[in-house]
Amino acid sequence: MGKRSRSAEWNNRSRSSSVIKRFLTLRAFFAIAFFTAFAFSAQSAADLMDRANALYRGGKFKNAIILYRKAADRGADPVAVSFNIANSYYQTEKFPEAAANYRKAVDYSNGTFSPALFNMASVYFRLKQYPECIAAYHRALKLEPDNVSGWLYLGEAYSKTGDKIGALKAIEKAYALDKSDISFVYQLSEANIAVGDFERAVSVIREGYSSHPEEIDFLVYLGDVYRLQKDYEQSAGSYREALNIRPDDVNTMYKLADVLVEDKKQFVAMDVLANILQIQPNFTDAAIFLGNVAYDTRFFERAESAYEQAAKNGSPEAVFGFKNLAYEARLQKREDEALRLLKLAQKYYPADATLEAEILDIENPDR
Repeated sequence: MGKRSRSAEWNNRSRSSSVIKRFLTLRAFFAIAFFTAFAFSAQSAADLMDRANALYRGGKFKNAIILYRKAADRGADPVAVSFNIANSYYQTEKFPEAAANYRKAVDYSNGTFSPALFNMASVYFRLKQYPECIAAYHRALKLEPDNVSGWLYLGEAYSKTGDKIGALKAIEKAYALDKSDISFVYQLSEANIAVGDFERAVSVIREGYSSHPEEIDFLVYLGDVYRLQKDYEQSAGSYREALNIRPDDVNTMYKLADVLVEDKKQFVAMDVLANILQIQPNFTDAAIFLGNVAYDTRFFERAESAYEQAAKNGSPEAVFGFKNLAYEARLQKREDEALRLLKLAQKYYPADATLEAEILDIENPDR
């Protein structure tokens, strides 16, 4: 859940919170907790737990639950039993039953077994019971305040409730704990944008770039953020800063052209788009964009050239550019020019029936 793929899983090989690891796989998260059973029938309980664990590993979750319950009757640790039963229910997507057994594990541990709290929060998230999910994460994070993934999941749960401030505070906690993960920079920036704090968002991106100068995409993202603010000059500056390092990055060049058009600098944008097509002639979106900007600024020859380049590279949109140019020519009573443009379009789009109709209309106006 969330943009960055993080597992909500905790290793359950021990009741000690020190074994909890961040970012484990789903399989690891719901791996069986191997507790040492102790009671009057300790050996029998331990044997049942081992057999149940083997069934779990083999994907036979229903049979595992039966043996876990038998182990509980023979004195196995109730925390271990409840936790493993909950994991088994989770694997069979019986989430209410899983939540109930995680609660039992929490209660049997007097609220000290954090893996059950984290897993219970994850189940509540799956059930879309976000207030309960948030409460469980808070309890778990009191036990493990340095659990970065826990704070991130808490932030996602807050975002589901529409609590942007709660989400921001949770992500701030994760970021403060681990600034080495560049994905946190994006998440924290977006959380600040969500509450309208663009200044803080920009500051976080700049801080991230300062710490990770190899991450040029931070500069591109910064351009996106400035554009969102409609600060087109700063946006273009950020894109250009990225292009100084990656001069042939056509995607960033396209973004730059786009923001230049927004800033009413169409002629500069056309030069940028032309540069893109020098580097990557088959970038048809850039060709169409150039054609449209040239058309809007009444540079019809440049527009035609751009549309033809797009058509040569298989763009289905270029036909509309040719039709617009032909329409403009007809407005000017230049029927021969309109006919030439339509026939040029027909060369690339012979199956377009509307082109044929428009050509016939010019060639036979009295029909």
